[in-house]
Amino acid sequence: MSSTMRAIVQDSLGGPEVLRLAEVQKPVPLPTEVLVRVHAAGVNPVDWKTRAGSGMAHVLGAPPFILGWDVSGVVEETGFGVTVLQPGDEVFGMPWFPRQAGAYAQYVTAPARQFARKPRTAGHEAAAGTPLAALTAWQALVDTASLGSGRRVLIHAAAGGVGHLAVQLARHAGAYVIGTASAAKHDWLRSLGADEVIDYTTTRFEDAVRDVDVVLDLVGDGHDRTSTRSLDVLRPGGLLVAVPSGVAPELVGRARERGVRATGILVEPDGAALARIAELIDKGELDVEVEEVFPLADAAEAHRRGEQGRNRGKIVLGVA
Repeated sequence: MSSTMRAIVQDSLGGPEVLRLAEVQKPVPLPTEVLVRVHAAGVNPVDWKTRAGSGMAHVLGAPPFILGWDVSGVVEETGFGVTVLQPGDEVFGMPWFPRQAGAYAQYVTAPARQFARKPRTAGHEAAAGTPLAALTAWQALVDTASLGSGRRVLIHAAAGGVGHLAVQLARHAGAYVIGTASAAKHDWLRSLGADEVIDYTTTRFEDAVRDVDVVLDLVGDGHDRTSTRSLDVLRPGGLLVAVPSGVAPELVGRARERGVRATGILVEPDGAALARIAELIDKGELDVEVEEVFPLADAAEAHRRGEQGRNRGKIVLGVA
């Protein structure tokens, strides 16, 4: 068996052109870890931000490194002590985040409990597009906001990778779901469970929405002060959860003055939550939209596509 593998490596920070296909050393699982043969890898905004020097670049340190956290594949080997998985199991996960996972490669190693069994009804490409986006939505709406029946939630960028899953999870929780998206995506979002959709290109959302319990901001204050403006639509005691860059102390103070709360969130690996997400997928209550699949060697093109910011759902790399 070969001791090397193909992977997408970057030797410097910069544009998509810094991504190159290379032959690198194949990882070996340590105790409690599994070696997973990657069939597909998800591509997320944090990937191209990190590639360019923001995102998680400060965590990974100076290049060279291998990007990617979303993985779907098959367990090939288990390290000492692993009892929950065995060779041949189909799994998906978001291992190691925010440390390097190296998902843009033929193999990854990570603690067994950072994975879950892949949904039976989903292929590897759909499964690879799930972990980071679904866990972000789950940890924001379920774990942080405790979203429940009858509550009103506003989801910014509702048609994106995290957004379209957040719409479905909020619907599953029994919430009244409002999303912002361009007009072309409104019918699709309604089919996923959105009760109202606002065209952000023609309407200021604060002019159209009031008395919201939870705002999930997947845009951030860096774009037209979306987080700050969202405070205006929250009812007393409401919660703003901001994902892209968190919330500044000033925004937390402003929220407190208005009798609402504001918090940032950074997604964490969670195999147990992924198992519950897989159950929802298998029950037909959660659908992962994969807009485009690129070969591993075309990772740079996948980044160019993602950076346009117009995708519906997820972009994925096919590895095996």
